[in-house]
Amino acid sequence: MACWLYEGILMFGVVFIAGYLYSSLTQTRNALDNRHGLQAFLFIVFGIYFVWFWAKGQTLAMKTWNIRVVDLQGRPISQARALWRYVLSWMWFLPPLGVSWAFQLPGGEAVVLLGGWIAIWAILSRFHPDRQFWHDAFARTRLIHSLPLARNRKR
Repeated sequence: MACWLYEGILMFGVVFIAGYLYSSLTQTRNALDNRHGLQAFLFIVFGIYFVWFWAKGQTLAMKTWNIRVVDLQGRPISQARALWRYVLSWMWFLPPLGVSWAFQLPGGEAVVLLGGWIAIWAILSRFHPDRQFWHDAFARTRLIHSLPLARNRKR
């Protein structure tokens, strides 16, 4: 979960650059204009970011925490599997956001619901036989501890 939080911090930079690019290209002057278009654009940008790095084995935050995503045989995952993992990883957010939207909950209540769901989804990993997150089980991927790759240094 610490890696997950660190990834969120790194994604702030991705959101800032992508949001600036989107607002420049669409000539958006008000943050509420084209809001749904920006959300769709960010969904695609996030997908590109995660699929690219997961197909290589690690995101920047995963490198820091020595975590690698692999398939069930321990091999690097394909871009198609990384894309499927990305879509399934939205299970961290979509159920509480859907409930918040359906019942038109105020922002504070939606945040509490989201935080509760994230805690529940994380705790549910304890019930998986390999203690993996369920979106990984559905995507047939695993998170493993990985020592940093050795570098060839010339001295």
